[in-house]
Amino acid sequence: MTGEVLWALRSECPVPPRLSPYADRVQEWLVGDLLPSLGLAADDAAARGLAHADVARYAGRLYPRATETDLRVLTALFSWFFLVDDACDGPGRLGTDRIRALRDGALTLLHAGPRLRHAGLTGPLRRLLVHGWREPRRRMPARWRLRFAEAVADHLDGTCREAANKAAGRHPGVTEYVALRRVTSAAYVSYPLVEFVTGRPLPEPVHHHPLLREIGDTGNDLLSWYNDLASLERDEATSGGHNLVLATAAEQRVPVAAAVALTAERWRASMRRFVELRAAVPSFGPALDRAVADHLDGVANAVRATVDWTLESTRYGGKEGHLVNASGRGRGPS
Repeated sequence: MTGEVLWALRSECPVPPRLSPYADRVQEWLVGDLLPSLGLAADDAAARGLAHADVARYAGRLYPRATETDLRVLTALFSWFFLVDDACDGPGRLGTDRIRALRDGALTLLHAGPRLRHAGLTGPLRRLLVHGWREPRRRMPARWRLRFAEAVADHLDGTCREAANKAAGRHPGVTEYVALRRVTSAAYVSYPLVEFVTGRPLPEPVHHHPLLREIGDTGNDLLSWYNDLASLERDEATSGGHNLVLATAAEQRVPVAAAVALTAERWRASMRRFVELRAAVPSFGPALDRAVADHLDGVANAVRATVDWTLESTRYGGKEGHLVNASGRGRGPS
């Protein structure tokens, strides 16, 4: 049933699909060049996971206009988030103390650069983040770097809260879960990378404009809930209620099948709201409207990218054109 719902929602998504022409070539570079150079052999479980996930195609759907060089940067960053997600949410997942140390190590690198080391971030994970952060750190202004680092901190804080919930056997209600899911999805990390691709950072007052923030929140919900539908079978066994379908079933005391239908209707309502919000964005003036339009397209691309990538990536068994059992949450920037 869930697979049918996912395909139905895809057909109803009004955002057109986009894909970088460099995506497949960058995926080959990731698997054949970058990962081995970082000490991840082809038969390493982490390297195999990134190969199966088609990370570059996901990045190429979010940032279809990126140059090939920039798509390599984005793919490296996305790969880092995928590996962190697997470490924090997969079998043998890290405990809260280790996640906090990882957070502190990542922020040390993002703020201070690669010369200052932190015990919480070591090995291939550190080398991968060093590689992915080099160009954004060089090209982007300090206010953008700070905003990006804050988004990473929020994401890892949310990941830590989810891990604590699971360890305590605590199941969040729907309202709490939706707020937590917004930070664990890492969508807020993906949005600033649009500015890296375009070279047009948003001024802080525009970035914090209430309407743009609501659009970002709604886009985040759309991609997160779609992912929850895709990963439902796995999450029933491992997530401790951290899935919108499961939270809905528990709170409304309905069967999971009914909660799937309710979640799909919630997704449809949010998509209608998303379209309305985008149409209501005012002009910010000739000097800023292009950057705002790029940002809005980036949020929309993140939604459509998650939909299409979910159905094509072997991370969700979609390579043959149909969804089978989910093998991971895939919450890298989704």
